[in-house]
Amino acid sequence: MVARHPGVAYSLTVRAQYANKVGMLGQISSAIGEVGGDIGAVDIVSSSRSSIVRDVTVNARDEEHGHEIVHRLRQLPGVKVVHVSDRVFLRHLGGKIEISSKSPVRTRDDMSIVYTPGVGRVCMAIYHDPASVWSLTTKANTVAVVSDGTAVLGLGDIGPRAAMPVMEGKALLFKELGGVDAWPICLDTKDPDEIIQTVKLMSTGFGGINLEDISAPRCFYIEDRLKQEMDIPVFHDDQHGTAVVTMAALINALKIVNKKPDALKVVLTGVGAAGVACTKMLMSAGVRNIIGFDRQGSLHRGRNYGDNTMKAWFASATNPDDVRGDLMEAMRGADLFLGLSGPGIIKVDHLKVMNRDPIVFAMANPDPEIWPEEAEGHVRIMATGRSDYPNQINNALCFPGLFRGALDVRARLINDEMQMAAAHAIAAGVPASDLNEDYIMPSIFDTRVVRNVARAVGQAAHETGVAQRSRRRLVAYSVPAAR
Repeated sequence: MVARHPGVAYSLTVRAQYANKVGMLGQISSAIGEVGGDIGAVDIVSSSRSSIVRDVTVNARDEEHGHEIVHRLRQLPGVKVVHVSDRVFLRHLGGKIEISSKSPVRTRDDMSIVYTPGVGRVCMAIYHDPASVWSLTTKANTVAVVSDGTAVLGLGDIGPRAAMPVMEGKALLFKELGGVDAWPICLDTKDPDEIIQTVKLMSTGFGGINLEDISAPRCFYIEDRLKQEMDIPVFHDDQHGTAVVTMAALINALKIVNKKPDALKVVLTGVGAAGVACTKMLMSAGVRNIIGFDRQGSLHRGRNYGDNTMKAWFASATNPDDVRGDLMEAMRGADLFLGLSGPGIIKVDHLKVMNRDPIVFAMANPDPEIWPEEAEGHVRIMATGRSDYPNQINNALCFPGLFRGALDVRARLINDEMQMAAAHAIAAGVPASDLNEDYIMPSIFDTRVVRNVARAVGQAAHETGVAQRSRRRLVAYSVPAAR
């Protein structure tokens, strides 16, 4: 296997104490380099004539590699490793989000206005005009990020407590990128009907619901029921957000390889929530030949799918040649590999049998189906879901702008047209003059993307009749300006 590059996701800060002699820092740097570590920063903590203490920040490939780097430093004569800090865990201490107030409370007058007795007048105003809850509370700009922790990243069913860091991160991105207030709601139940009922009961204070990391096929049932029974947008991001960003990446990738959607052969691994949604969106864009694989092999019309109606639909709607062989056979002549499964699913040999100018979207998180270092030289365009490689296909390019647009026009729901509009807006974030094999997706930090997605989504909502107010955005809810 080709060695992966170190990255910030496995960054350590090593505090080392050693004799204040010329050459000691060089020995430390050499030792880190010998085991493949990547030094990011060196800072002096304290210094005296006899000794010096420095913090050395090092990127590693993974946790095991991090341990190897520290072990190597401990072996250096005259070097004492005082302690080691994991930068990722430090950033999560105490959580990543908090509530902040927009109204100061410093005087008796402030108290009387924002709380009792003045707040009573606002309560009665909403009582007499329930629709005013949208303008007199945070509802119009607030989203619930709801999960049961059954399908977290590529980690699987790790439960609601372990899912919290992801939901907090999602809420943070909602605010930082889209100016949307969001809060993580992790439910300690796997019962679909309990989840549905809980979301409905708490929906009063939210303008939208972002379902997250709920396993298939339960997620389909939960989302469908909530869409039918609620009058605010319900959006399962693992399904539709993934589909939107995948579509955006494909729009730009096809410009480079000069291929048309209806001529593509697509092989997809992972026929779960994301896989089904991506397939539906690709088909709506004209892709006809899609072959899906799950743990049992290809989905074809001869298999028994039991009560999994979504996989039964998939088998009937895709795989026009009824391919029943293994993954290697399916990959012959494929134009696009779309990975939504797990690490190490495909090898270089699979890439060698693909069509000319192959495209690989290896989107399993945190570890992709094949690493870019392995695929290099065998594919025309390579993309992952990670932020430490080029061409990151990440839902964060979609959901902040999508909800921003839906909330701005007070959409009753998020429909297919709004999602396709978001995909085209994201793709347009890469100027034609800059488009190349390593740049098919815009930066998540380009606030123009969020604005353009919000504008396109709002327009689509109006055109399809699901918007309930004009697109004029309240200043308080505007997308944050670029820093």
